Amino acid sequence: MSDPILRIAAKGDGLTESGRHVAGAVPGDTVDAAGTITPGPHHIDPPCRHFPQCGGCELQQADDEVLAQFVGERVAFAAESQGLEPGVLSPPHLSPPHTRRRASLHAQRAGAKVVIGFREGGSHRIIDMAECHVLHPALFALVDPLRRLLGHWQGRLAADIQLTLVDQGVAAEIRGIVPDGLAQTEALLDFARDNGLARLSIDEGFGAEPVWEPQPATVTLGGVPVDFPHGAFLQPTQDGEAALLSAAREWTAGAGTIADLFSGLGTFAFVLAGSAKVLAAEADRAAHLACQAAARSNGKAVHSLHRDLFRDPLTAQEISKFDCILLDPPRAGARNQIDMIAQSSASRVVYISCNPQSWARDARRLADAGFRLAELRPVGQFRWSTHVELASLFLR
Repeated sequence: MSDPILRIAAKGDGLTESGRHVAGAVPGDTVDAAGTITPGPHHIDPPCRHFPQCGGCELQQADDEVLAQFVGERVAFAAESQGLEPGVLSPPHLSPPHTRRRASLHAQRAGAKVVIGFREGGSHRIIDMAECHVLHPALFALVDPLRRLLGHWQGRLAADIQLTLVDQGVAAEIRGIVPDGLAQTEALLDFARDNGLARLSIDEGFGAEPVWEPQPATVTLGGVPVDFPHGAFLQPTQDGEAALLSAAREWTAGAGTIADLFSGLGTFAFVLAGSAKVLAAEADRAAHLACQAAARSNGKAVHSLHRDLFRDPLTAQEISKFDCILLDPPRAGARNQIDMIAQSSASRVVYISCNPQSWARDARRLADAGFRLAELRPVGQFRWSTHVELASLFLR
């Protein structure tokens, strides 16, 4: 007897009514006692030849209807797990293929050739990338040139490569290689010039140092070019960023003063600093300084504050001075800062999260303090992945 697959579980397996987990199955499929999957109407042929070995994607066998269902359910179930029911649960937003503007690839020598790509799921083995349906074309276009560059590198090779699309092109950072002599240094410069890189940096174990940067690398946020420090956080897709910014603009409308907590480079701050004055609080010093300099040089009503909100959150008294609080913390959430918000007189909180589980814990604390979850918007920026994001509005 075959069991129907009802939904996709948190780690990407298909789930039956009896609680059976089936790898590679999607809603509408059926699975027999031996584990054989009979594809249903939502089971499609994966677009990439590397699926499912490549760990960059987990759900390429699912059509867009099922992907949206998965993203929406992950967020809705997180709220439900803490007894929270949103006033409005918006339809999920999915970023399209070929839009990922930042990625970490890995490279190593395998015999006579160099392999570059993502690692296989649950393994250190690198899948040698011949195509990719999530990366922005500008990032993928560098894979073959990088393979040729590193193919001439002498000795053992095990490198990590960070690629980020910025205003001037692609900023590339390579960790795990050390230029030895003039010839290798010139090879790096030729690679950067021939491929039109915005910046090429080498990290020899003491932090990234640029070897090529014709002009300062920037990212434009809210119409403001902001210097892009090494390792700075950027939303993975411009499409997903736009969806999150749309929610933030809508929910902060009418606020004269806004506290943007865990602000990074100012992704939200510069967009919201129109009719409002914005405090942008960030622990990373490089991001703080980049935000501060951009605000000053562009005359934006953004005050950048260097502050570790995990160890030293804004106090309830400080929070109470603002009309609206926006926060976008790392995956661990913002337990200490949420406690201060709960104890304050704040009445409007916009919470952006990349981790429904930690968000749900923090949301429960806000609910216990008298906030209601007015709206919840699921966002799937990491297409074909189990990684889900969200935007939420709390009012009291």
